[in-house]
Amino acid sequence: MGYLGLSYIGVFVGAGLCLIGGAYGISKLASAALEGAARQPESAGALQTMMIIPAAMIEGLGLLALVSVLLAALALNAGVPVAGHGAEAAAAATH
Repeated sequence: MGYLGLSYIGVFVGAGLCLIGGAYGISKLASAALEGAARQPESAGALQTMMIIPAAMIEGLGLLALVSVLLAALALNAGVPVAGHGAEAAAAATH
């Protein structure tokens, strides 16, 4: 496996770790909010409101990870020659 394959593996493993971390953060946030609502049911509405903003920020982290992976994969693809592209230029140069 060449360096290009290893770079793809590194990009996607890094993004997977970022998304797993985001999922773990949202699960801990929801768990704490549910536990707080179970202890004081009258404050469930306030807890839900306070939970939405950090959950959206964590989701933004996951979206940022996916966008950065897409950009990194496209940048890696820019360095790979297209199949047959070099053959056309070589044929035009000989005739």
